[in-house]
Amino acid sequence: MNRRHMRLVFFWILMVAIAWSALRLTVVEPKDPVQLGQALFSDPILSEDRSISCASCHIPEYAFSDTTALSKGVHGRLGVRNTPSAMNLLSRSHFFWDGRAATLEAQAIGPIENPVEMNLPIDSAVARLRADARYSRWFMEIYDEEPSVHLLTSALAAFEQSLETSSAYDRYMAGDEDAISESAKRGIEIFNVKGRCFECHFGPDMTGDEFRNIGLYDEIKYKDKGRFDQTKNPEDLGKFKTPGLRNVAVTGPYMHDGSFETLAQIIDYYDRPAHFLPHSMGRDTIFNTNLGLTDQEKLDLEAFLIALTADQFVHLLD
Repeated sequence: MNRRHMRLVFFWILMVAIAWSALRLTVVEPKDPVQLGQALFSDPILSEDRSISCASCHIPEYAFSDTTALSKGVHGRLGVRNTPSAMNLLSRSHFFWDGRAATLEAQAIGPIENPVEMNLPIDSAVARLRADARYSRWFMEIYDEEPSVHLLTSALAAFEQSLETSSAYDRYMAGDEDAISESAKRGIEIFNVKGRCFECHFGPDMTGDEFRNIGLYDEIKYKDKGRFDQTKNPEDLGKFKTPGLRNVAVTGPYMHDGSFETLAQIIDYYDRPAHFLPHSMGRDTIFNTNLGLTDQEKLDLEAFLIALTADQFVHLLD
């Protein structure tokens, strides 16, 4: 390498070092558990090889969901279920598709320790935080304690609990008749009555926090046993947690395996579940008859679902 090339290499190393120093200087100093949780959520320090963070799969710009059917963890390992949105979880009673966690704090440990996700024992994660001067100081300033499993999961839960959204639909329900389209207004009626969506999707976030077998289990193509893996109850074969519907228009792909790409496909499926998978096993009786939706009714129903999008994500609809 000649002298000119050496000077160029040195120059770029210096520029990278300056940029990195500037980036570290602009990091917002967390002042409360929510801000600390946000820092942890976005930091790859919690993964085995420091290559991914919670935000790698729960992408903030996409309503804290992923844009692929299955997410990649450390070393490119592929997950087995679709990444759900991490927003609007404040009132949830179960977490993960199979409901194996009862609190956000318990849920936070799962991805960190999961071998196909972040693959880091939780005690090792805490040891890393204690060895990091910034995190050690931040935990002491906020909690007056060194990092621990309890405080790590509490901070992450506090951040996720802050991710609540509202939408044009909420403004309509508050009395603004112009907040949503006439099509979306018709869609509300279809959602509640003919479409039978309200049977499972009710409450402020449009979920009853129940487990349902919607017909995507046949032990041939669809082999995921869902809730059964946790309870070992045969009645739970093929059941999955009913997701909330806020921001649903921008959080595809859909279903527990990400096998549906669009809302239109979802609506077509629920219109005729048996047509899609004739020999499904244990399908809930609510899905045993066709809905008989017209093309316009499907469009109206989709318009309502789109109206559940928070303002900060409306641009994604284009």
